Amino acid sequence: MATVISYGAAEVVTGSCHLLELDSGERILVDCGMFQGREEKRNYEDFGFDPKSVDYLLVTHAHLDHVGRIPKLVKEGYGGTIYATDATFGLAEVIMLDSAKIMKEDYLTHYKKAQRRGGEKDVPLPLYEEKDVMHALELPRVLPVYDESFELCKDVTVTYRNAGHILGSAFIEIEYKEGNEARKIVFSGDIGNDNDMVIPNLVPCEKADYLYVESTYGDRNHQGALQSMEEFKKVINDTLKEWGNVIIPSFAIERTQEILCILKEMHDKGELPECQIFLDSPMASRATAIYKQYAEELLSKECQHIKKRDGTVFDFEDLKYTLTVDESKAINDVDRRAIIIAGSGMCSGGRILHHLKNRLWNRKNAVIFVGYQAVGTLGRRIVDGAKWAKIYHEDIRVQASIYTINGFSAHADQNGIIKWVKGIEDLHRIFLIHGEEDKQEVLREVMGEKLHEKAHIVEPEEVIYLS
Repeated sequence: MATVISYGAAEVVTGSCHLLELDSGERILVDCGMFQGREEKRNYEDFGFDPKSVDYLLVTHAHLDHVGRIPKLVKEGYGGTIYATDATFGLAEVIMLDSAKIMKEDYLTHYKKAQRRGGEKDVPLPLYEEKDVMHALELPRVLPVYDESFELCKDVTVTYRNAGHILGSAFIEIEYKEGNEARKIVFSGDIGNDNDMVIPNLVPCEKADYLYVESTYGDRNHQGALQSMEEFKKVINDTLKEWGNVIIPSFAIERTQEILCILKEMHDKGELPECQIFLDSPMASRATAIYKQYAEELLSKECQHIKKRDGTVFDFEDLKYTLTVDESKAINDVDRRAIIIAGSGMCSGGRILHHLKNRLWNRKNAVIFVGYQAVGTLGRRIVDGAKWAKIYHEDIRVQASIYTINGFSAHADQNGIIKWVKGIEDLHRIFLIHGEEDKQEVLREVMGEKLHEKAHIVEPEEVIYLS
């Protein structure tokens, strides 16, 4: 009997890592992501399985919480093939190299401080280095194409389908034999909503026996896309007209590209007051370059239309890409009418911390959160109403206006999840992953009411028998 054990993203949002073991003995790992927020320390623990024993690694998409521990997996013995879309490999390289860089910088900082008190031996080494990332990327790879099934091994067929989440994202269908019976299990990865201006919509899943589905926003519904866009524009205009600055902590992949599309539209329509716009994230700049590569192939029809009209999807004259440290520091000299887009999206590191330190205390400024904030992150504390923020060992008064606009989320909301699951025929069992437990309990109850299906909340390292 086939089994699945979730070694991450079980009763938490991050750390996606699911091991499917078939009757034939084949061991298939779906994602190998990093834990974030208050779960971060779990990255240093053993995987819970021997990486050498894994036969195949299937990757749903390139977000850190789905790919961030792949170099660690390889470092500890995995030497098989990695399966991911071409765009996912491009973005994953950017994400993992940036992760290695940040971990190295954090290690050197903590080591230096520990030396002063004689505790340098207690500072944990980085999970991996840039060379480990490159080693992982040198492993054999297969580039699945959406909707084209391929044979993974004897009696096992895999199909990647567009998840509508970020560039190259997929939900994965795995068909296998259980005796003489054909079975299908689907891993959703992260599924998108139907209002994305950059990526085409999530496609239906027609049939499955077993479904592992994300539940990040299982307890709520997003504000409508049009309403979110209007709220975003209003905050921008109101703040700039008062000579303030707008700070946007943004994820390098997808959210940044959406924000650039909106700002470009405002600029093109003459809706944007005179201002300076900075994309202050080398990683986001590299990711945007990859998005540009796939503009005519994987982006939405609207983006394709903009590309044909302007020759570019995201760029316009007021936008400046600040790649160097000196360029980033120079933004401090702009004291009014600046829009600063910087990472990290949860304010857990990166250049956004410098901008928050310099501007969070000013009542004229605004901070717009446009993505999920994991429990334990600075972003979550600010969103939850913290009056003070500790940044680089300094207490900063939170006096800027704080806005959370959740309609930009690349995750399906409760209605979106229910709609997608409802369209799946022959569904035998539903397993909830990738969500906080209280939100999963809400979604489970709603599924019982609307789908007449009893979903199971997967516990960490629980052995699920696919019977």
